[in-house]
Amino acid sequence: MSNDLILPMFAHIILCVSLYALLTLARAPKVWGIGLRDDGANPWGETEPRISANLKNQFEWPLFFYIACLLQITTGETAGALQTALAWIFVAGRVIHSVVQIGTNNIRLRGIVFTINFIAVLAMWAELAYRAL
Repeated sequence: MSNDLILPMFAHIILCVSLYALLTLARAPKVWGIGLRDDGANPWGETEPRISANLKNQFEWPLFFYIACLLQITTGETAGALQTALAWIFVAGRVIHSVVQIGTNNIRLRGIVFTINFIAVLAMWAELAYRAL
């Protein structure tokens, strides 16, 4: 059923909410003075920009994921195992991408993980387009 895509969409929303919470914690020392180091430095100072950049990334390519899911749901056709698997691959990839972007400076690994997300959404769209023909 097309509603099988709602859970992966919700999982991505949970990822975004988690990133907002993490960003709030990372900014707390600077904004509220909570948790500053003895020298007045923010212990999250180097990580906060990466969290912020990752959160911004959640509203770029994922837009096409949501559109593909919503088109699938509104057509009333069954999403099928392929669409559902691709949606979960995308979400798992976004979680891994977040961990890599926030926790490391490994741009090559981040690029590989992003490519998996990118291909999953392209495949969702290709399958939708194929069925539309």
